[in-house]
Amino acid sequence: MEGGLGVQQLDFSNEKDSEEYIIGEILAIYFSNPANYYKVILVKIDSTNTKVKETQTIVTGNFGQIQEGDPYKFFGKWTDHPKYGLQFLSTKYIKEKPSTEEAIITYLSSPRFRGIGKKSAEKIVETLGLESLDKILEDESVLDSVPGLNQAKKSMLLSVLDKEQGMQKIIIALNNYGISNQLAYKIYQRFEGETLAVIQSNPYKLIEEIEGIGFKRADSVAEEIGIEGDAPERIKAGILYTIEEQTMKSGDTYVEADFLLEQSLKILEDSRSFIINPDLIAGIIIELVDMQNIIQEETRFYLPSLYASEWGIAGALERLMTSADKETIKEKAIDKKIKQFEKRRGITFGSSQKEAIRKALTSSVFLLTGGPGTGKTTVLEVIVSVFADLHDLSLDPADYSNEPYPVILAAPTGRAAKRMKETTGLPSSTIHRLLGLTGSEEDPMQETDRMLKGSLLIIDEMSMVDTWLAYQLLKAVPNDMKVIMVGDKDQLPSVGPGQVLRDLISSEMIEKKELTEIYRQDDGSSIVSLAHEIKKGQVPADFTGKKKDRNFFPCGTNRVVEVVSLLVTKAMEKGYTAQDIQVLAPIYKGHAGIDNLNKNLQNLFNPKDERTKEVEFKDKSYRIGDKVLQLINEPERNVFNGDMGIIKGIISSKESENNVEELVIDFDGNEVNYLRNEWNKITLSYCCSIHKSQGSEYPMVILPIVYGYGRMLKKDIVYTAITRASQTLLLCGEKSAFIKSVSENTTERSTSLSMRINSDKEEESVTLKINPPQKKTNNNVVKTNYVLTPSDIDRDSVDPMIGMEEIRP
Repeated sequence: MEGGLGVQQLDFSNEKDSEEYIIGEILAIYFSNPANYYKVILVKIDSTNTKVKETQTIVTGNFGQIQEGDPYKFFGKWTDHPKYGLQFLSTKYIKEKPSTEEAIITYLSSPRFRGIGKKSAEKIVETLGLESLDKILEDESVLDSVPGLNQAKKSMLLSVLDKEQGMQKIIIALNNYGISNQLAYKIYQRFEGETLAVIQSNPYKLIEEIEGIGFKRADSVAEEIGIEGDAPERIKAGILYTIEEQTMKSGDTYVEADFLLEQSLKILEDSRSFIINPDLIAGIIIELVDMQNIIQEETRFYLPSLYASEWGIAGALERLMTSADKETIKEKAIDKKIKQFEKRRGITFGSSQKEAIRKALTSSVFLLTGGPGTGKTTVLEVIVSVFADLHDLSLDPADYSNEPYPVILAAPTGRAAKRMKETTGLPSSTIHRLLGLTGSEEDPMQETDRMLKGSLLIIDEMSMVDTWLAYQLLKAVPNDMKVIMVGDKDQLPSVGPGQVLRDLISSEMIEKKELTEIYRQDDGSSIVSLAHEIKKGQVPADFTGKKKDRNFFPCGTNRVVEVVSLLVTKAMEKGYTAQDIQVLAPIYKGHAGIDNLNKNLQNLFNPKDERTKEVEFKDKSYRIGDKVLQLINEPERNVFNGDMGIIKGIISSKESENNVEELVIDFDGNEVNYLRNEWNKITLSYCCSIHKSQGSEYPMVILPIVYGYGRMLKKDIVYTAITRASQTLLLCGEKSAFIKSVSENTTERSTSLSMRINSDKEEESVTLKINPPQKKTNNNVVKTNYVLTPSDIDRDSVDPMIGMEEIRP
């Protein structure tokens, strides 16, 4: 049977009697979620090894193709549900096979086996005996010995048995490998009948394909199926896991040779009690480089996607700066238009703002940076207005029904794009939507083949753009399009690897202007001045003093929830809503973490009463009226990472067309339905992470900072959080923790982008020298590796007939 590889080698009968179980017939299936196989079923209890005297019970868990009327053995434990009473929570199960000739004949002649009547069933049992079902599942060719069975009947028989027994055996096999039922069904959903074949072939594939499986779990499966501790496939998986995990965790775009070797060794030896020779790891690193699974440059090692992205960014910038038509607009014409704008708006620009406007309009690529209150938004508005006047362009979208709008505005998140639209009055979108990228979990590294159309591209919140996304964006820009990138270099870098904005600035190859003069202080705001003090690494003397727009409330870690709750209550009494107030915190776990704060804030903003409609999901409850946060990009739904919405409806499984519970969430007028298996894409957002808040502003921000936040006490984290407040900032926590945060700079990420932008040519050879820890290798390994880069192509340094010397037409 297809997908049955390895099943016959597994023992499914070694269940321990010490495990609690019940055996019985399924009377009814009350609820079934096809997305994750979760079911609620009613079972008539025939026997059990527990002390419970019930004759029937509710059984819950993840089950495959189970049938009403069939007997099963369920393993698990009894639980007392606060609402539904005594239930049996099943972690795994086995179908009780018919054990007598009469039972097997009845089973095979049942309606599920269409075309197999009683006579055919009798012939199968007569030929194959009491072990008929096991024999058929182990070797389908045994059916050839049964007289009177044509191919159609054989195929139908195998198909039904495979559905009913095959999936069950796969799940049990995964359970025997130490994989939980929930994770086992996630694996089965991905590989289906090929699950065991995939695992037998390469269990480390689970790391790449299944969220929630890391190296240790995949390695324990590998050990179960007999992969030795020093097997090449295990060492390769450990090395690749090391570099992937480190780049995602640290934000670096590469790892150094010594780190790669030492950390790979640690991961491999921590996972199993098996001593690995460092020479073996060094040799396999070289193999991976030869196969281009990782890219090596001097002592630096890259994932191919990050290596290509860095070179792609550098190549795209060089293309845009060298091939674009030279701007012939004179500064006098620009100054004239600036004066006209000033007169229309009744404002006067400072000298640094005017300089920024001139540079932006006369450069093919331009960087505009500055902190809060320095007038970046106003400068952008002037740039767009003057650009349109100088090129005789209309800014009315209605004038472009049959052609592209000339000015493209985009940002990394939906909220940032929305704020950009609100401040400029012009159309804007997320970068993902602009490029036609889905951002789906199935294909997170999807490439764009779209070429943008228009005359001017402006990207806001550039500090949030990671290396891969920056490459996708810049390669889509045509030669004749002007690019302006806007951001604050002192904010948190991107969640993904890289620090693109900082690297572009430090390269000194791109025209730029940093706005430093503060303009947003005429209303008596102290939030902006506090942000700029923190930016300098200082805490002002009046930090704890009460100001018109900010205040400080001292408390320790254990009192954060209490103080935040009190501040929220007082704000609500003054008319503030959940949409006006945003609590920010840097970590999820712990007493003062996001998860705990959200539970308490939910009860303040949206308390539960006897009329409240509520659903539970994992450790959270969702109610109509709850404020929630989108965690991933879904352009096809027009919902993006960081978007906040309100739960407007809860649809029960009985009311749902999909026979599963649904949440209806309103994202600023865009209503989206989420099936239960999609609820991991959202979370409560009365309190959210500082990273998730980037690109947004809120009327009131409440920010606790305490020593309980540990290593997250960093200057850029506090600076980013403070700059989210547009009207009121309420600080609470320990003053000394704030001082420590301001003095702690976030470690610069290890990237090569700035070097690549400045590089005239790529090195033709690369030397790899790996020095294993503690032990010495017999020889230093020297490897020459040639890598084709964009600059090689531009310089025609590569023979187009390379590799074809002996080939003739």
